Amino acid sequence: MAILLAGATGTIGQAVARELTAQGHEVICTLRPGATLPEAGPRTLECRLTEPGSLSRALNGQRIDAVISCMASRSGAPADAWAVEHDAQINLMEEASAAGARQFILLSAICVQKPRLAFQYAKLAFEQRLIDSGLDFSIVRPTAFFKSLSGQVARVMEGKPFLVFGDGRQTACKPISDRDLARFIVGCLTDPDRRGRILPVGGPGPAVTPLDQADRLFDMLNREPKIRHVPFALMDGIAGTLGLVSRVIPPLRDKAEFARTGRYYATESMLIWDDARARYDADATPEFGSDTLWDHYADLISGRATTDLGAHAVF
Repeated sequence: MAILLAGATGTIGQAVARELTAQGHEVICTLRPGATLPEAGPRTLECRLTEPGSLSRALNGQRIDAVISCMASRSGAPADAWAVEHDAQINLMEEASAAGARQFILLSAICVQKPRLAFQYAKLAFEQRLIDSGLDFSIVRPTAFFKSLSGQVARVMEGKPFLVFGDGRQTACKPISDRDLARFIVGCLTDPDRRGRILPVGGPGPAVTPLDQADRLFDMLNREPKIRHVPFALMDGIAGTLGLVSRVIPPLRDKAEFARTGRYYATESMLIWDDARARYDADATPEFGSDTLWDHYADLISGRATTDLGAHAVF
């Protein structure tokens, strides 16, 4: 099939492009002006998906069969989140549909099940637009990415302590690798059981806590654990102070949202939320693939892999 891929410059998008190519699909990637793909191969279309009509002009009459969108806001700031997670996605959906696409696969996030942040509300708003569009859709909500749990590997290797919030056991996740997630996403093209559904997905279990990550990392390095516990009150204070100050100094609003985002991920698990029992349920969180976080840590320690942390480099 001719697949239009948005968000191809991100790590998940790159993995999806590789998987599509390996399966013999024609891959057409949308790129912002001046952006390039890290790997040669797929065709590219230069356009600004935040501008209505830009994709249609770039396609110039070419027909496509399906869309896979791995687009995401870079900053998570409210204005950027709504521009990318919502408005640009709508432009992509409508203009791709006009070009013949009848299937739309969206990479979303499991955290939207308990929304508190601007980017989560923007994602949810587009999810509903997609559901109501009449297109054949699959909404993929992964748990945690390996990249988001790799920010402390280098600091621990340098002899610094591993930082955990609270006792390190309050949150848990089933992280999934880029490769396994790409296989799952591309599989939505042909698996009828994944169509018309919201699909939470994690990697192979069991669920891991931050303290589990710390213990395993020190064990792999053959070092005595050195763990520093950061009180939740510290994050509450930072987020609360920035929130108050931003009412007087509007340019600080984005920093306040970033602080709230950090607070969210420090206190909420990336697992299925059981609303009836008001708790996260690791057993109910679907698993897929075979790559484990410990495999990834081993590759980072040995130098076989590197991780461009980007916005994930919180520590």
